[in-house]
Amino acid sequence: MVGSFGPIVIAIAIATAFGLLPLFLSGLIIPKMPDRVKNAPYECGVETIGPTSIQFHTRYYLYALLFVIFDVEAVFLFPWAVAYRHLGLFALTEVVIFIGLLLVGYVYAWRKGALQWV
Repeated sequence: MVGSFGPIVIAIAIATAFGLLPLFLSGLIIPKMPDRVKNAPYECGVETIGPTSIQFHTRYYLYALLFVIFDVEAVFLFPWAVAYRHLGLFALTEVVIFIGLLLVGYVYAWRKGALQWV
């Protein structure tokens, strides 16, 4: 019984070592007191004027989510289109229902004004 778990224990030990070894090495290599160059501005060397954080409009995230949803639709439809001849009428009705649900979501987003960039 113990012999059959040996490879699992070895795999767990290696995975733990891969996780902890970089942390340990970074603790040894990192300078304890960063100098003036290390604390200098990163990008172009110019001190920032004003706040450094920028707030994006929420419409940007809404567009991104809608893109992901309809991109995932294409990912689900591509294998169906490749194997269409072998699937039959049942698969056709499932895809029609799937596209119908997506169209309902599209119309809902359109009517709510989610697709208007104002």
